[in-house]
Amino acid sequence: MENKAKLTFLGTGTSSGVPMIACDCPICRSADPRDRRLRASALVEFGGLTILVDAGPDFRAQMLRQDVHHLDAILLTHNHKDHTGGLDDIRAFNLAESHPVNIYCEPYVEQTLRREYGYAFAEEKYPGAPEWRVHNIDGHTPFRVHSNANEEILSWERGFGYHHLPPHPAPDTSVEIVPIQGWHHREKILSVLGYRFGNIAYLTDIKTLDGEAEFEKLKGVEYVTLGCVKFGDHYSHPSLQDCLDFFEKVGPKEAYITHLSHLLPSYDAFDAILPQNVHPAYDGLTIG
Repeated sequence: MENKAKLTFLGTGTSSGVPMIACDCPICRSADPRDRRLRASALVEFGGLTILVDAGPDFRAQMLRQDVHHLDAILLTHNHKDHTGGLDDIRAFNLAESHPVNIYCEPYVEQTLRREYGYAFAEEKYPGAPEWRVHNIDGHTPFRVHSNANEEILSWERGFGYHHLPPHPAPDTSVEIVPIQGWHHREKILSVLGYRFGNIAYLTDIKTLDGEAEFEKLKGVEYVTLGCVKFGDHYSHPSLQDCLDFFEKVGPKEAYITHLSHLLPSYDAFDAILPQNVHPAYDGLTIG
């Protein structure tokens, strides 16, 4: 099994981002760039592939800031807009790479995409509509993500759109991803998937895991993340103590808190009160 991965936090903010619109609190006005947080997303380099986890409203800005020129696949954690709202910008990769982009998600997430991006699923597409291929996964079965080098070739014709041509034969590079089944509400009413990439596990927006079997999937992980929006209890996100208990149970070498809001302290103040191996993530941080 592929083991070593590298993960870059593209965004570490909650659904409103930090600073939040129309807010003058000290966190939103902080001069520390680590306190400026785009919506939560991560770029993973694993087994020779480049994989994006979530594509929220800041997708375009994140790709430009990190100078990303290639994507093999996008994994979606769930269907909320702060995790899917940038998918129209896949168009740029279609044009630059002449391939569709593979999206992996649960069936209910695909249903949401079909409602919100109907034009991308139309039989007769508007010229330049995003070209993607959706693959359904579930939270209990490992799956393989493949290089997009073997996907059909997109040939652009002005005024018409894309012609879909047979792919050129290429080596089939793929990696196994282990999904982590969780829930985005204490009542278990919205499924959310975390993902393990060898020695790194990325989880966000997960209030609870779906039983002890999911913790077993995290056994031996070196780096793990979890989201937290405030110190105290929240109906759909872990409290800080929930995060610390989770990290202690998993036992990674290093743990990172993401999906942070302006209700939490500044980066330096927050880092100072956390255990030695637990850190607030920040946009642009690379681990692994």
